[in-house]
Formats: sequence, structure tokens, C-alpha cells
Amino acid sequence: MVAKKKLKKLRKATTLVTDVVAEKAANLNPLTPHQPEVVVPDSVPRITDESIAEHREDVLSGARKYIYPLAHSKRRIINITITIIITTLLVFLTYCILGLYKFHQYNSFLYRVTQVVPFPIARVDGQFVSYENYLFELRNYVYYYETQLQSDFNGADKQRLVQFRKQDLQDTIDTAYTKILAKQHNISVSSQEVDDRIAVVRAQDLLGSDNKVFAEVLRDRFGWSIGDFKRSLKQTILTEKVEAQLDSGAMNEANRVLVRVKSGTDFTKLAKQYSQDEHSKSNGGNYGRPITRSDANIPPQVISALFSLKSGKTSDVIVASPILANSPPTLEIVKVLKSNSKQVTAQHITINLNDISTYLKPLEAKNPPHLYVHF
Repeated sequence: MVAKKKLKKLRKATTLVTDVVAEKAANLNPLTPHQPEVVVPDSVPRITDESIAEHREDVLSGARKYIYPLAHSKRRIINITITIIITTLLVFLTYCILGLYKFHQYNSFLYRVTQVVPFPIARVDGQFVSYENYLFELRNYVYYYETQLQSDFNGADKQRLVQFRKQDLQDTIDTAYTKILAKQHNISVSSQEVDDRIAVVRAQDLLGSDNKVFAEVLRDRFGWSIGDFKRSLKQTILTEKVEAQLDSGAMNEANRVLVRVKSGTDFTKLAKQYSQDEHSKSNGGNYGRPITRSDANIPPQVISALFSLKSGKTSDVIVASPILANSPPTLEIVKVLKSNSKQVTAQHITINLNDISTYLKPLEAKNPPHLYVHF
């Protein structure tokens, strides 16, 4: 009896399970992906425009505590950098000013500085004269005497250095006045004139036979580059041209003598009468020896003229100055007696030009220079 009741209940339960499964299966759609039901807890806030704005403000406010100190540090770094730069410039200028104007130093560093920064050494006719112009010549003197003559300017020859300083300063002032005169009389020197003069000197083999040797001779003897030599030579030629143009008396006399030479008057007689060189005057203009291309005692302009003339021919008036000697230019008229490719015998008539100081002193007296250094 009991067994029959249990069996009846089991059949009823089986029937109920089958009906539920069938109902569930009928509700299923195999083409629709399964999406699990999302349950949102009540504690999670809803995302709205207002909530996004509030969140952004919270993030920015949190970052500001880092941004403000960083901006403050940046301003501090800039201020410190500016202070360091200004301090460095002040120290640099102080060193340069004391070194140049008080201690009169001429080391390579200060010389390079004066090539960049136009420190003045004087004012001439309202224009500043660069300290670099003074150091350019002074360093040449010092280098030559120290390397070629073994002078000791820190010891036994210290007083000689003082004299060099004074002379070089005066030469620098004279150069400034010479440029004023040249400008007033429209006198200039071209690069071609400088190159031509160098070619004449090179032909005499006074400064080396090729560019390499030429550069080495300049560096070893004078501490110069080729550019430095051209700069110095350009000023020398300018001075010559100013002297020749301003000394109209000497030029007129030389031209009068030349006219007589060209007309056939005896050259020896004219040399004895007009030459202002005592040796040539007494010898009737004769050099007294054969002249070679490398004769360093003859101005290069004269050498060039002598070897370009045929025997018996006479040159025009030549403005001549020894390239390596500290002597004023002269006006020369030369006549070739005999010549070949190696040597020449010749006569010459010399007319002296007034020294450039003849024209600079009145200008300096009228417009005295204002010096910024004193030795």
C-alpha cells in the first residue's frame, strides 16, 4: 500500500519536471545572444553631466597643489640663471677693463676679446680708436723681440717694453690721423695693390718661395698670419700714398728731373745735382754693385722696375719703401746700364718725401686725441 503511494508521487513529480523543462525550452531563442542581467547596486552613483564636471574639478584641484610649486620653481630657476649670467658678465667686464686699462696686459685671451668687443684706447677727431689696433702692433713687436732677439720683457728688458708701449700707442694714433687724411683726399688701397706688392716681395724671395714657406716665415718671425701681414702692408701702402700725394713739392721736383732725363740730359749729372741720397749723389747715382732679385737693401718696387727695363732705359717716378725696414718712402728714378736674368747694374736718383708726421702734427694739434691709457 505504501509502495503504491510512493510510486504515484514519483510519477506526479516526473510529470511536473517535464512540464517545467518544456516550458523553459519553448521560451529559449537560439538566435538571440545571451545577455546576463546586470544588477546595479544602489550605492553606485549615476553618471551625468553634472557628475562629470564635479569629477573634473576634483581632479584639477588635486593637481594644483603640484602645479603651483612647479611654476614657482621655474620662476626661481629663471631668476637664478639671469643672476648668474649678469654676475658672469660683470666679472668678465671687470677683468677685461682692469687687464686692459690698469695692468696693460696683452695676452692672447684679451687680444681675442678686443677683436670682438670694441674697447677703445683713444678718441681721435670724435671717433673711437680700437684697443685691438694697438694690441695688433704691440704683440708683433713683443713676439719678434722675444723669439728672434730673446728679449725678456718680464725681467731685464721690462723698461724697453714700456718704450714699445708708448711708441706703439703713438703709431696707433698716427694711423688714425693718416686714415682721416686719406679720406679727405680720396686716397684708398685696393686688395689688388696689396697682392701686387706681396708678389714683388715674393719674387725677391724675402718671405719664402711658396705659400707654405711664406706662411711659416710670417708665423715664426712675426707671429702673423698671411691675413695679418696683408693688413699691416695695406696700412703701409696707404701711408706711402698719402705722403706722395701731400708732398707736392717732392713729387713736382721728381717729375721735373724725369722730364730732363727723358729729354736726354746726362743721368750721372742729374744724379749729382738732384739726388738726396748722399751715397748715390756722390757716385753719380751708381748703386756701386750688381743688384739681384733677392737684394733686401733695395725696395721691392725698385727691384721690380729694374728687372722689367731693358739696358739703357729709364723708369718713371717710383714711390718706393723697403718692405722689411722701418724707413720712410722715397721717390726713385732708375736707369738700367746692363742687365740679364740674374742681375742688373743701374743708377738711381732719390727724392726724399716728407715724413708723414709733417702732415699729422698740425692735424693732431688742431684736434688733440683723448687717450684712455697712460704709460
